[in-house]
Amino acid sequence: MSKQARVVVGLSGGVDSAVSAYLLKQQGYEVVGIFMKNWEDDDDSAFCSSNMDFIDAAAVADVLGIEIEHVNFAADYKDRVFSEFLREYQAGRTPNPDILCNAEIKFKSFLDHAMRLGAEKIATGHYCRVRLNAQTGRHELLKGLDPSKDQSYFLHRLNQSQLSKTLFPVGELLKTEVRRIAQDIGLPNAQKKDSTGICFIGERPFREFLNRYISKEPGPIKDPNGRTIGQHVGLSFYTLGQRQGLGIGGIKAKGAQRGGGEHIPWFVARKDLAKNTLWVVQGHDHPWLLSEGLHAADASWCAGIAPAPGLYAAKTRYRQTDAPCTLRAASAGSTAPAFDLLFPQAQWAVTPGQSAVLYDGDVCLGGGVIAAESPP
Repeated sequence: MSKQARVVVGLSGGVDSAVSAYLLKQQGYEVVGIFMKNWEDDDDSAFCSSNMDFIDAAAVADVLGIEIEHVNFAADYKDRVFSEFLREYQAGRTPNPDILCNAEIKFKSFLDHAMRLGAEKIATGHYCRVRLNAQTGRHELLKGLDPSKDQSYFLHRLNQSQLSKTLFPVGELLKTEVRRIAQDIGLPNAQKKDSTGICFIGERPFREFLNRYISKEPGPIKDPNGRTIGQHVGLSFYTLGQRQGLGIGGIKAKGAQRGGGEHIPWFVARKDLAKNTLWVVQGHDHPWLLSEGLHAADASWCAGIAPAPGLYAAKTRYRQTDAPCTLRAASAGSTAPAFDLLFPQAQWAVTPGQSAVLYDGDVCLGGGVIAAESPP
C-alpha cells in the first residue's frame, strides 16, 4: 500500500483512536476521520456521552489537520446488535454486545462506508495487531503488545477480508506510550479517561437499563439444598458468578453457629428458566461454579477454517488469563459450526452467551459463543 493511500480512521473521541490517526499521518497516509454514532435513544442522557465524544473527536481532527465526518449507524446498530443483545438476555444468557458491534458495525457498516469514500484501509484504536503470514498467505490477528490492554478477544470474529483492510496503529505500543505521544503533540484529549462499558448503557446501573426493555418475572432464589432463601427480580437480570445485588446478604451458611459461614459470600451458579429459579452457592470455588469444559456454537475463525484439534489456550471472558485447553471437534449431532473445549484446570463461572476465544501463542484464532458449561 502506497504511503499516499487513503486510510479512514474511526475517531471515537478517545486518546487511542486520536493517536492512531496521528501515527498514520506521520507515516505519510492520507487520513480521514469518521465519528460513528451508534446509539440515539437517550442521547441527551448524562450516561451516554456521544455528543461530548464528537466534540472531542472534532477537536482532535482540528489539531491533526484532517477532515472528520459524523456518520449515523444507529439504525444498523439497533437492528444487528441491540436486538440480538435483548434476545440473548431474554433467553437467560449473558451476551457480549461489544463483540457483535465490532463484527457488524465497526468492521462491516463502517468498513463499507470507508470503502465508498475511496479508502484502501480503515484503522481503529484497538490494542491488537494484524500480520500477513507469508507461509499461509493468510492475515493473522495478534494480541496487542500491551498485555493489560489487549483487545483481540473483542475482535475474534473478524474474517480475512476485514483483517486485510484494517490497521491497528497502537497495537504495537503500551498505553503509557500512547498517552505520552498525545501529551507531546498537544492533543486535547490526552488525559481523557478511558470509556467503560457499552455506549447504550454507559455508566448507568445495568439493571435499571434492562428494566426498560425486558419484562420482570420474579421467582425463588434457592441454595444447593433446595431451600428458598430469597426472591429474584427476573432471571435475565443475573449472570453466572454474580456476587453483588442478590439481596440475600446475612443468610447463614451451614455451620455458621460454630463461627464460620455467615460471612461467606453468595454467587449465582445456575439459572433454571423452565422453573424460573435462580440457584446460588456460597464460596468462590464452589463446585457448581467450576467447569472442566464447554460447548461453543456460532463459531467464527479468522483464517476462514477451523484450527486442527489439539492443544491451545482460551479465554472464556475478557481480562482472563489464557487457560490451557484441548480443542476438539463438536460432538456428533451438534449444529455447525461448533466446537468443544476441555480444560485440565477447571474454569470459573463459564457463562452461556459469553465468548470462548482460542489462541495459539499471540495469534487469536477465533472462537464461538458459549452454549453450555460442559461439552454434550
